[in-house]
Amino acid sequence: MTTAPDSRPADGQAGEGTTADEPQGNTPVFQNLEQFVTERLAPVLLHPSEESGQIWCPRWWDHADAVSRLQAIWHTWEVLRWEPGTGMSHWHLHHLDPQWRALLDPVHGPFRECRDGHRMPGPLPLEPAPDGWFENEWDPEQPFSLD
Repeated sequence: MTTAPDSRPADGQAGEGTTADEPQGNTPVFQNLEQFVTERLAPVLLHPSEESGQIWCPRWWDHADAVSRLQAIWHTWEVLRWEPGTGMSHWHLHHLDPQWRALLDPVHGPFRECRDGHRMPGPLPLEPAPDGWFENEWDPEQPFSLD
């Protein structure tokens, strides 16, 4: 018996997003981020309306900050789908919803320049710190050094 990614079989034996024929355990459902976005997120999340002001870029994979957030969404989904009871509710409220708002934010989100097609925003401007400004924080000789 095969189930949809967001349903459970009547016997409750397979975790969300699994099939009853799959071996039980914490085997990931999706092999990579593209598969998760294509097969899990895209079918259930609606494209933002123009009125919402939110922006999605079809070339999401070309935005490093979007990929980082989407990987966090995916990895937490893979873990929390096994949590009985409130696992998926927790995932929606504490992972998907805030990350999704940040992704689609028209002012600060990674797709903010993509309103009329894919455009990459520039990286953060950086100046190198002066030599010696930062010390090795992993140095076991100075675990509590404040100077």
